[in-house]
Amino acid sequence: MSILTMKDVKYEYRNKYQTVYALRGVSCEFERGVFYAVIGKSGSGKTTLLSMLTGLDNPTSGAVMLGDTNIAGIDRDKYRLNNISIIYQSLNLFPLLNALENVMFPLEYKKMSKAKARELAVEKLLSVGIGESMHRRLPSMLSGGEQQRVAIARALAGQAGIVVADEPRGNLDTENSMNTVLLLKELVKTENVCVIVVTHDMAVADEADVVLNISDGTIIGSPPPSSPRFAEYGSLKELFDGLNVV
Repeated sequence: MSILTMKDVKYEYRNKYQTVYALRGVSCEFERGVFYAVIGKSGSGKTTLLSMLTGLDNPTSGAVMLGDTNIAGIDRDKYRLNNISIIYQSLNLFPLLNALENVMFPLEYKKMSKAKARELAVEKLLSVGIGESMHRRLPSMLSGGEQQRVAIARALAGQAGIVVADEPRGNLDTENSMNTVLLLKELVKTENVCVIVVTHDMAVADEADVVLNISDGTIIGSPPPSSPRFAEYGSLKELFDGLNVV
């Protein structure tokens, strides 16, 4: 059953010179337990599609449905807080909070007790390979790959059914960037979440279960996914034990 659905979504806006048709009637469904890649060149509509899915903008026409509910009619801040976690390319970690506090922050914002928030944050940090020796470090004291994993732990701790990642390989070296993609893919299996990665990187698409290829605001096809690389691993810990993570 679909957790998130786009129904004939169109989005247009007027700039100084012309009307831009950013999305031209996009329809697609997203389910738990599936890794999706949304691919396309710059200007193809990827960023607009991301804005529609996360409720940062309303469609000009059509609807984005969370189950049977049109998200245009609900509080979008609560929608993002309770249903969808976003991992931005810039990560958006709080520079004056340590790794543990960064993961705890959205939990305490949702009125979770500090003790429970700490327990859950520690659990998620450990699950992505951030050991206790790093929990008190500020983001500036962590490598790029470690910062990326803190951001993923924060997304997981929110216990949202949908995790959206914007260009997860953008600021990392080749090895760490692919480790991040493999981790996101493993989360689909271990956490039964829906992971949607928005990217122009075909190496990410090669790891996806479903690829949505967008061009000029239209979904034009879904290339078949390659065989999954994480099948041999039974847990996130096993995955990281098998990777040279920096």
